[in-house]
Amino acid sequence: MKNRNINYHILIFPLCIIVVIAGLVTTFPDGAAVVINNLFDIFGNRFGAFYILMGLFTLVGSVVVAASKYGTIKLGNIDRPVYGNFKWGAMIFTSTMAADILYWSLIEWVYYYQANPTGLIELSAAQRQQIASTYPLFHWGPIPWSFYILPAAAYAYMFFVKNRNRQTLSEACRPLLNKKVDGFLGKLIDTVAVVGLLGGTATTFALATPLIAGAINKVLGFTLGKGLAIVILLFVGVIFTAAVFWGMKFIARLALINVGLFTALLLFVFFLGPTRFIVESGISGVGNMINNFITMSTWTDPLRVTGDGVSGFPQQWTIFYWAYWIAWFVATPFFIAKISEGRTIRQMIFGAFFYGIAGTFTSFIVFGNFGLYQQVTGKVDTTALLEEGVAPSDIILRLFDQLPLTQVVLALLAITMIAFYASTFDAITLVVAGFCRKTLKQDEQPEKYLRVFWALVFIILPISLIWSESTLGMLQTISILVAFPLSVIILLIVFSFIKEMKTHKEK
Repeated sequence: MKNRNINYHILIFPLCIIVVIAGLVTTFPDGAAVVINNLFDIFGNRFGAFYILMGLFTLVGSVVVAASKYGTIKLGNIDRPVYGNFKWGAMIFTSTMAADILYWSLIEWVYYYQANPTGLIELSAAQRQQIASTYPLFHWGPIPWSFYILPAAAYAYMFFVKNRNRQTLSEACRPLLNKKVDGFLGKLIDTVAVVGLLGGTATTFALATPLIAGAINKVLGFTLGKGLAIVILLFVGVIFTAAVFWGMKFIARLALINVGLFTALLLFVFFLGPTRFIVESGISGVGNMINNFITMSTWTDPLRVTGDGVSGFPQQWTIFYWAYWIAWFVATPFFIAKISEGRTIRQMIFGAFFYGIAGTFTSFIVFGNFGLYQQVTGKVDTTALLEEGVAPSDIILRLFDQLPLTQVVLALLAITMIAFYASTFDAITLVVAGFCRKTLKQDEQPEKYLRVFWALVFIILPISLIWSESTLGMLQTISILVAFPLSVIILLIVFSFIKEMKTHKEK
């Protein structure tokens, strides 16, 4: 029997689009690569400055809203927050991009060590080290977190102050678009949002899953290739499908377990690795990022070429990362908003910045500088390996060979990454399932079969990307492409939020 409270267009259209894209990528990988490269030229090169401006807009907007008189608005009518600070912060951090945090912490610095974003003709080893320890912090710092936090404030206001009984992106645009959100425009916004999220999560899965597979292969002593990566995807799908039946309590507990595993891995690498180098490079990296924040935030490389002939660094990396985070804004800010009841807008914004940045900075400082140490001391020439075409996941495994008890740390790495996946995707399936409901009150949860449906849909495109052995450039372009329409939706939501707050009256 047809359920009249289900938005079937959100179920049907995104699924059809993703199935078609997955089929084309799998069947015509070379043709898909050509198309994707052409799209990168349009959205990465020609419209790249748009993403740079979006980053500055959301960061400044977040701080202004939090510091303004509207920052004191209470989210809900309860005396104290539903979740304590540590559990709340853990849920925010583990809901972010799943295992990609670990993957990029371990490999991102390599790309920057061999790059030349400054435009200098030659860089010394010390300058390369400084760039490699600084740029990862910038790309996982205040600007990208603002892509989550400012929309999260808008959603929380919609949930707990305006008490709306629809939990969709189009509903957050109602103050600006009025009744248009009930028609075709609203359906278009929600459909584009879900397709964009599916594209963003596909990039996450396709990048990080081969590392999990490689770690498992090395621990068990055999090689199963990309088949194992696909099996892992299916296994993770089973995990967060099963988790559906335990709801928010399970998500909270899983977040704490995840943080525990993550902390154990951090401590292992920190104390058994080059501790002094990690600490000093981390301090220098944070200081250098703060000192050069404005320059890094506005660097667009207009000539698209640096002094050594390497084409535009910000197009390949900064714009990619801003787009990467924007692609996740569809679900993660909703989840942050849902768990923030009882806080003020100011507490939610500044608290989310604190816990989010603390988590990502700790990860990149410890894991990134551990790998950087192997490069600068000559123990593992990671840049040469990358130039030779060695897979990034294999490079990471070679870095871990420098630690004692390698098998133990690799097992811990695989378990932690799977836990990250389960925690993140349990959260986003809860949110996207809510999109499919025409009405959903704050104390209600979407039907479990909707969450199971989305748990399965989320792994379709990444399986095709892994099977077709998509390159990093292709995955970067997918993020940049899906983020463009989502950026427009962010602007609609933020201006709707500002418009509605201006009419706010304290009860």
